[in-house]
Amino acid sequence: MHSVTYSMGVSLDGYIIGPDGRFDWAAPDDEVFRFVTDEIREVGVHLMGRRLYETMLPWETADQDPSLDDAMLTWTALWKPLPKVVFSRTLSAVRGNARLSTAGLAEEIARLRAEPGEGAIAIGGATLAAEAAALGLIDEYRALVHPVLVGGGVPFFPRREQQVGLELVETRTFGSNVVSLHYRVAR
Repeated sequence: MHSVTYSMGVSLDGYIIGPDGRFDWAAPDDEVFRFVTDEIREVGVHLMGRRLYETMLPWETADQDPSLDDAMLTWTALWKPLPKVVFSRTLSAVRGNARLSTAGLAEEIARLRAEPGEGAIAIGGATLAAEAAALGLIDEYRALVHPVLVGGGVPFFPRREQQVGLELVETRTFGSNVVSLHYRVAR
């Protein structure tokens, strides 16, 4: 069965976007970028909301940019063919290897879990992840914790009324002092 994984960069105080709407503090250095590239190799399909879809849209044509280095070309070669499912009430069409979801999140995940093949079901974006967490659909949390306090903004972790137990799978500290935390939901 495909696991559902929520993975994002996060500030030490728990935000994926600061109060000013910026997230440039989460730009990965070369070592972290290689790690993120390796993580995307494990993904079979990526679920995202409209905002993340629009943020990632430039990667659909990035391979046409002659200034990209080898690492970014590798990322683009992995990202572009990756199937993506976009959840949006405002978009009427999407581009690249993406489709708009016509079902609710729980139904979409149940359908994807039932499909044959390998690879995780990745969820990106705090709003969509909060909905999946509220429904008990997230199996793993992967946070790339950046050494910065942004003081507010969009939180990584959804605000919930219930406690969720986690089991530590792996940690890794990078030269830039970014720390990867990988937890599995205890069932």
